[in-house]
Amino acid sequence: MTSPTPILIVEDETILLIDLQAGLEDGGYTVLAAQNAEEALSVLLAAQGQIQALVTDIDIGRSGVSGWDIAERAREGQPDLPVIYMTGASADEWESRGVPQSILLPKPFAMAQITTAVSQLLNKSPEPPAQR
Repeated sequence: MTSPTPILIVEDETILLIDLQAGLEDGGYTVLAAQNAEEALSVLLAAQGQIQALVTDIDIGRSGVSGWDIAERAREGQPDLPVIYMTGASADEWESRGVPQSILLPKPFAMAQITTAVSQLLNKSPEPPAQR
């Protein structure tokens, strides 16, 4: 039996974080939760590359570190880490600030959308090497 896939969720709204955690756990994922950038970066460091996907709000508190920054830091250690951004206001910045091969979900969204997005990115097979 395989162990559940660990997902890191970064969301500063407690109720939404609880809902996301419950929904993804119902989908068979192990969820690590962070309510701010400092917690998220600490979890990423402690997990030592074992996180299989990052789901992050873009505007997460007043620390000056955004979800954009967390995704970039996560990708430094795991270049192919699936990233899903959630936002109520910053969607227009995704094209210029989002990491490649990421998904953006504008808030509000249905729980099925987040589980589908995670599944879609996790099941994406790597592209074959270019042929000469």
